[in-house]
Amino acid sequence: MSLSAVLLAAGSSPTPTPSESPSAVTVPSLQDAQESATNAASWVEQNWSTWLAISLRVLLILVIAGVLRMVVRRAITKLIDRMNRTAQAVDGTAIGGLLVNNERRRQRSQAIGSVLRSVASFIILGTAALMVLGAFEINLAPLLASAGVAGVAIGFGARNLVTDFLSGVFMILEDQYGVGDTIDAGVASGEVIEVGLRVTKLRGDQGEIWYVRNGEVKRIGNLSQGWATAGVDVTLRASEDLDKVKRVLGEVAEKMSKEEPWNELLWSPIEVLGLDSVLLDSMVVRVSAKTMPGKSLTVERELRWRIKHAFDAADIRIVGGATVPVEEEPADPTAAVAAPSVFANSESAQHAAASPLASTPAQRPAAK
Repeated sequence: MSLSAVLLAAGSSPTPTPSESPSAVTVPSLQDAQESATNAASWVEQNWSTWLAISLRVLLILVIAGVLRMVVRRAITKLIDRMNRTAQAVDGTAIGGLLVNNERRRQRSQAIGSVLRSVASFIILGTAALMVLGAFEINLAPLLASAGVAGVAIGFGARNLVTDFLSGVFMILEDQYGVGDTIDAGVASGEVIEVGLRVTKLRGDQGEIWYVRNGEVKRIGNLSQGWATAGVDVTLRASEDLDKVKRVLGEVAEKMSKEEPWNELLWSPIEVLGLDSVLLDSMVVRVSAKTMPGKSLTVERELRWRIKHAFDAADIRIVGGATVPVEEEPADPTAAVAAPSVFANSESAQHAAASPLASTPAQRPAAK
């Protein structure tokens, strides 16, 4: 006997009626179960191809997103490594070892790599998530609108944080400063000890640490890039021999340029630029030279020390100010004395005319 005949025979048997058993519960028959199973099977048969297509599409999207993210991150890592190798090649030159700082290069490379990898991952994974939702035929318009409103609200509330972050990214990408540089950031100045995407740490002249938000920096003066200038002004008497002064300064410059460690700190010969100003009783001679970045003050102090010793040995007098006080002749003590007045004589006619009249005859002066 076939399965269908059995099911038909079972379905023809009488079912209990409520009159026969009022408290009995109606139990589905085998025919109802067969119909339900048949409907479910037909529904699955009709939609399994759609499910399979959606699953394969989602799987393909995820695989492509994962592979693309891995490739992009690896490409960014290789780019950062190539930048480091290029900087290490510059280290082999005479000037490269002085300008390139290992810690500065490492932090800059890490920051750039972290930013690029984060941006790439966000773009790739975000696009993949939207494509997966689209594969399930979900309407993305309300979702994108809600995300836009939420992004505007978050951006408005955290605008200072966004400003700091963007400013830090551009500062690092443009290499405006790095670890070890001495900068003037306007709100604070000192040596850079750490560069971050939001905050830059500076070590001040007194040892204090300044935490400067990158968004607050409006202008930056980097004192450690390229070269620095050491300038010394020497104030002399106007009666000094200029040829002698120039010869002594030339000897000091030549001797200092040949000694250690000044021959490495000086990047150009020490030049006597000439008279910076000429006054009635004094003159200013300016001496200048290009130095290693951040070493201008050290060179200036040493140059002043040597110039003072050389001028003392050559009997050249350095005056203490911009001008020399002029010696004045002693003033005449009688110049401030007023001329004698006729009113000073009590017996003169003018004194008598200016005297008040007496109120009583006894107080009036006796007539002569």
